[in-house]
Amino acid sequence: MNSAGFIRNTWYVCARSEDIVHALTPRKVLGERIVLFRRMDGSVAALEDACPHRKLPLSRGTLEGDRVVCGYHGLTFDGTGTCVAAPTQETAIPKRARVASPPVRERYGFVWVWMGDPALAAGTPLIDIPDYDNPNWGRTGCGALDIACHYLWITDNLLDPSHVAWVHLSSFAGAGTDNVALEITEEDARVIVSRWIRNRPAPPYYAPFLAFDGPCDRKQHYECRLPSIAINKSIYTPAGTGGSDEGLPGSAFVNYSYNFMTPVDEDHAMYFWFQHRNQRPDDAEMSASMFAGATMAFNEDKEVLEEVHTGMKTARSPYINLGLDAAAMRFRNKVARQIAAEAG
Repeated sequence: MNSAGFIRNTWYVCARSEDIVHALTPRKVLGERIVLFRRMDGSVAALEDACPHRKLPLSRGTLEGDRVVCGYHGLTFDGTGTCVAAPTQETAIPKRARVASPPVRERYGFVWVWMGDPALAAGTPLIDIPDYDNPNWGRTGCGALDIACHYLWITDNLLDPSHVAWVHLSSFAGAGTDNVALEITEEDARVIVSRWIRNRPAPPYYAPFLAFDGPCDRKQHYECRLPSIAINKSIYTPAGTGGSDEGLPGSAFVNYSYNFMTPVDEDHAMYFWFQHRNQRPDDAEMSASMFAGATMAFNEDKEVLEEVHTGMKTARSPYINLGLDAAAMRFRNKVARQIAAEAG
């Protein structure tokens, strides 16, 4: 498996916006510890979570206004990582008393951090989410889940439409998810696996949200983009009207699940998500129901993937791949090539 190292020159979600307040919030991203806090003006700052004196985590200190005070000897840092006070030697702030301040952005209900070369951050956009600000589209709240597995096991899972037939029996499963042929599309920075499943009942998760009765044509679109962003698009139309993403009937239900995987280290990942639909934008009950159902399903994934991580890491016999793993292996190769390119 290609899994050594991480892509660094890219944006990763490190928190939900709602989780970052005027308090010190530690996070670990790509094996490095950072501390986040919201400034008095509402913006978010990130610092290396280690005082340059004896490396006590700054997150164990205090936040005074927009300044972080180390809990060991009071070295004080502003949001750029500059030391602005040294109480034990007030007239001689150490010139080397500085901590890294990785670039951060806030968008789509999340806080994003850049752990690579800071000079490259400003010129690299975040993912574009069409219709995010369109009042005709509804969306759920943002979810967050810690998973004790390597982050690429999660992207593998999100490039595998077939697993729903066994893992998600009460939610995403449905007739055809176990054996209808899959199509794979590969581009420079993404892999897509998809299929239309025709004239079948809607799965339990989606059935209550459809504006039509009877069997449906169902599109499963599973996509992963570098570094580790997964977009699952589901389309439901009355039976006989599907087959293309264009020219859908007015009753068609389209839902995007945006999933952001952030490596914590080789054995842990943060998983963030929200869902975005083309109907009933102001229906809070629907949003809550979709969020609850997705959270339940993603916890089912968590249980499986943590066991997979342990099993593969401690395997005493060879593993095999199945045909359904083809898209995941292509994506892993893209990740490995990007990591190698950054290493020069």
